[in-house]
Amino acid sequence: MRTAAAILSFLLAVTLLPAGPATAATPATAAVSAASLPGGRTTFVVSQGFLKASSQQNWVRLGTYRFAANGTVSAAMYLWWQRHPQARQRTGTVPDPSCTTRAGGRQSRARTCEVLTAGGFTGAPGESRTGTYTVAGDVLTIRWNIAQTWTEQWYVRTSSDGKLARLDLKRSTLATNGYGYGSNAATSTRRAMSSVRAFPGSLRQDLTSWASGKLVTSGNQPFGHSAFRACAATTSCLTYLQPSSRGACQKSGGCPRYGGGTRANISSIQYYLTTISKSDRRDTLWHWCTCLAMERGEFCYTGNSHVKPLMQIIDDTGAFRGWVGVEASFSTGSRATDMLAVLRISDFR
Repeated sequence: MRTAAAILSFLLAVTLLPAGPATAATPATAAVSAASLPGGRTTFVVSQGFLKASSQQNWVRLGTYRFAANGTVSAAMYLWWQRHPQARQRTGTVPDPSCTTRAGGRQSRARTCEVLTAGGFTGAPGESRTGTYTVAGDVLTIRWNIAQTWTEQWYVRTSSDGKLARLDLKRSTLATNGYGYGSNAATSTRRAMSSVRAFPGSLRQDLTSWASGKLVTSGNQPFGHSAFRACAATTSCLTYLQPSSRGACQKSGGCPRYGGGTRANISSIQYYLTTISKSDRRDTLWHWCTCLAMERGEFCYTGNSHVKPLMQIIDDTGAFRGWVGVEASFSTGSRATDMLAVLRISDFR
């Protein structure tokens, strides 16, 4: 199933070792001690990845960067890497049958299926590292204290309302794509799904995805959050049945009997958006073509569905402004059919 663009040998051998003890007397420490916070913000949600068409060693990371006024930075990240693929994970969230896209028959209801996410995302981040940073003009430079050279540069932008900072990746010694958003809100500050659906702004998605050895980039794609419906019994989840899709769920996409272009002509997509933790920024998006389940004689699809871990973007006032996220959908077959992506969905792009 290849729906990311429609809607939505490099070997990473990083061993994250503890940094050596810092010494205040060193020139490097003295140089960064006067660094200003990037965009005046301390806390950023960040998604990044290494995505290369010819590689099957691609990876994506998602998590938080915390900046201190003394010029130090720490990261807590989830890592998904083709070298160590992880199976999809159950979240325990099952939307109830009250979730309907529109009045009508059975095809207007999102299926009552347990929401899946990327393996490991329901637990604590598996990776932490520390480093130093400097800000010169509108460019943030980070040097991570690990066993190999890892530096990043980001352009720092501020939203027109002054409530949010954005990081646009300029260059990195390891990553090819990245997005970041920051504010002074605590990492524990998040908004409920009712606030997500009620967000009054326009959310748009930018995404770079890897699948079948090819890269696809899409930008400025509308994300219809208001089309999602809340369920009566599960307030932490929203669902949406997209009635049809122009490019996804076609006969050539794995639905020879039921997909779009067949006599049955079913090209609907099942979407689920759910909270992973009420104490931090984690959400997740899960979607799959209805016809794929029908081809297998299943009600809930158990094949290569799209799992997209997300981190909420929260501004200085504590308001929801979208997500940064990744796709980490590892195939039950070969690495060549994995689906990975780096994305953002926001009103500030």
